[in-house]
Amino acid sequence: MLFESLIKLYLNLFLTDRFTSPFHFIFYSIAVISLVYFLIKSQTRSLIRTKRQLRENEEALRLIETQKTELELKNKNVTDSLNYAQRIQEALLPSEQYLKGYFNESFIYYRPKDIVSGDFYWIGENGKIIFVVAADCTGHGVPGALMSMIGHELLDKIINIDKIKEPATILDIMSRDLEKIFSREKNVGLIIRDGMDIGICAVDRDKKKISFAGAFFPLYILRDDKLINLEGDKRTLGMNIDSLPYNNKEMDVQKDDMLYLFSDGYVDQFGGSEDKKFMYRRFRYLLMTIYKFPVEDQKTILEENIKTWMGENTQIDDMLIIGFKPLSGIR
Repeated sequence: MLFESLIKLYLNLFLTDRFTSPFHFIFYSIAVISLVYFLIKSQTRSLIRTKRQLRENEEALRLIETQKTELELKNKNVTDSLNYAQRIQEALLPSEQYLKGYFNESFIYYRPKDIVSGDFYWIGENGKIIFVVAADCTGHGVPGALMSMIGHELLDKIINIDKIKEPATILDIMSRDLEKIFSREKNVGLIIRDGMDIGICAVDRDKKKISFAGAFFPLYILRDDKLINLEGDKRTLGMNIDSLPYNNKEMDVQKDDMLYLFSDGYVDQFGGSEDKKFMYRRFRYLLMTIYKFPVEDQKTILEENIKTWMGENTQIDDMLIIGFKPLSGIR
């Protein structure tokens, strides 16, 4: 624009004979030529800078694309590894059908937060005693899943090999074993403290009795429109520093009793119109409402209810609920 204005001014002066002398003509010509030179030089420099900036932008874009490709590949490798780990974890966990082999009327609601879970369950028998175990390990995802595999192996050893039948004694041994595994000082000078909350219900159907011990896990018994809460001890396995013993709670069971073992993932989930936790009060009311329904319907209602409650919220923890009638079938 400036260049065009100078040319027009120069032509106007020339055509209207406003140059009063040859000196004026030479002066204005030199001035215009100089301005044109500096304008061309300035535009050339600007063009060079622009080209340089474009090259830098292109290099940055190529670098971003390369990094994006690398991240996608790494993410795929991690996801593939987690999916494989999930298959291993699921192979260790008993199926719902396996539980039904012991108790015809039963269900397992299992919803990991991530691909793999820190919640796990264990089902087995020792003589005439049938064990139903639910546990929640420290953390979720990969760390929780590794802890769950350790817990699974400890239960196998204590119940199947050592033939321990009393739930409280099982918890005592597990807690000591976890202390040995995780409370050792590592090479980096760090003391690792990990543990698990757990509930163990031992069912003797011949005597129509149950025995329960828990570490922060309760056992709910629904009977005649009432909820009986057998509370666990307030001591996490592997973090029981004072080595306080866990306590057994025994109780007679009746034909239509419905029992529930569960982790805290369901009750701690945020949602609802006020974006609050679901809480134990709502959970107990929900169980009181559905415990007489067929077990398949109970599981469906629990799943649909938490989905509705969550809304757009993300799941904050692994979820596990096991429901069963202890006198509903004999294997």
